[in-house]
Amino acid sequence: MRYGGDNRGRLLIIVLVVTSLLFITLDLRGVQVIDGLRTGTQTALSPVQKFGSWAVSPFRNFLSDVTHLGRTRNQLEKLKSENDKLRLELQNREVADAQLKQLKGVLDLAGTAGFKVVNAKVISQGSNTSFTQTITIDAGTTSGIKSNMTVLSGYGLVGVVKSAYSTSALVQLASDPGFRIGVRIAGTQQIGILSGQGTRKGVVQLLDNTTLIRKGDVILARGSDNSRPFVPGVPIGEVTSVDNSPGAVTQTADVKFYSNFSTLGIVAVVVSAAASDPRDALVPPKPRPTPLPTVTIYATPPTPSPSPTATK
Repeated sequence: MRYGGDNRGRLLIIVLVVTSLLFITLDLRGVQVIDGLRTGTQTALSPVQKFGSWAVSPFRNFLSDVTHLGRTRNQLEKLKSENDKLRLELQNREVADAQLKQLKGVLDLAGTAGFKVVNAKVISQGSNTSFTQTITIDAGTTSGIKSNMTVLSGYGLVGVVKSAYSTSALVQLASDPGFRIGVRIAGTQQIGILSGQGTRKGVVQLLDNTTLIRKGDVILARGSDNSRPFVPGVPIGEVTSVDNSPGAVTQTADVKFYSNFSTLGIVAVVVSAAASDPRDALVPPKPRPTPLPTVTIYATPPTPSPSPTATK
């Protein structure tokens, strides 16, 4: 029995060796037996591979989506940060451009009048004082600014310095209900008193009725002794309506201030007036109306046709 088992083992080994040699010989001779077996094996396993791929695909896609979602979120946060930064830079640029425009305007006005001024930036609106409408500027006594000095914008009068500190000053606006200033009408010697009304409109009361005030008249500062608190010739505003009530002792008129007090960014304080009164030199020019083109159409009479000639 033991010899029979050994013979069967030897026979199996011989069969396997012969089969291997046969497959090697066939493969060397170009017979595609091995490829056929491989192809058959792949064909048999293909459904299993497809099912495995289909089963694993959602998990693979989920992991890919989670990875891409994290990257996309980071990109969105980065773009949002860059967008906020660009928006802030644009706002700062717009503010700087507006302040530069205001600075140019006030320097042009002061240069035309011959005023010596100190430029200042508005750092706050309003104050807890007895004045209801004020601004605070970032220049004070160290810059030569004192109380009772005229404050200008590029368009005209802003107000008057009420309190001056080392590096700042409090300015009462011309729109303040407690504000008063002596004025005159440009082009005439008619004088009056202008009062603030809490809005961009003031009221002027003339001291006599010898000359009528009209809508569109320009109101200028008449000036004070030694040019404090007000220097002469500063534009204040334009008359928008007139009250000429019959029997009234004086005339009153509404005046719209040239300066827009809610948008002040840069102002100038007059520390030294001009050597002489500028009179009407600071009156803003009137805008010229744009002419409309005129088209003239001429009617041309029709040319008469020649009369037919009679034949004999």
